[in-house]
Amino acid sequence: MVTSVDDEARDLIEQMAGGHRPALERLYDRHARLVFALALRILRNQADAEEVTQEVFLQVWREASRYDPARGTPQAWVVMLTRTRAIDKLRAARRLGDHRREAADLERMVVPWARGADDQTADRQLVLGVLANLSSAQRQILELVYYEGLTQTEIADRMGLPLGTVKTRIRMGLEQLRTALNNKRATAL
Repeated sequence: MVTSVDDEARDLIEQMAGGHRPALERLYDRHARLVFALALRILRNQADAEEVTQEVFLQVWREASRYDPARGTPQAWVVMLTRTRAIDKLRAARRLGDHRREAADLERMVVPWARGADDQTADRQLVLGVLANLSSAQRQILELVYYEGLTQTEIADRMGLPLGTVKTRIRMGLEQLRTALNNKRATAL
């Protein structure tokens, strides 16, 4: 059984297909909370959820003429668009986040000591010593992550290595740096 809410939403989509902007505003007013809540639940970031909400309604506006009532209610269509957009954004963030997280880890460990503050000379020497003791392959990969901002996939392509090998070398190099710094901090306490 089709409810009057579904009928009204279908009418709004039909009006949007004809270029009627106020129909988009009304559909937005009725479904924006649902879209935002779902996007927020998937992404766990308000700014990203707001962006997805905006993208979904832009897509609804552009594709209103392609809406097929036989495939589902207007609400189901909007929810499906939201879920797809949010998951795409989440996957893209994860791909980028892996590389950013590695660069941020390396930066947190290296940058304070690389700046050369006199009271941190020993720590800087420790980091440089650990970097020097990494295998040349690990050091090269960490440099590509940190200095060139390459993703794991880009490094694998550039070096002709399997992606798993690149990930392992990054992880092992960062673990060696963390261990050395944590040992240094533990002995300082």
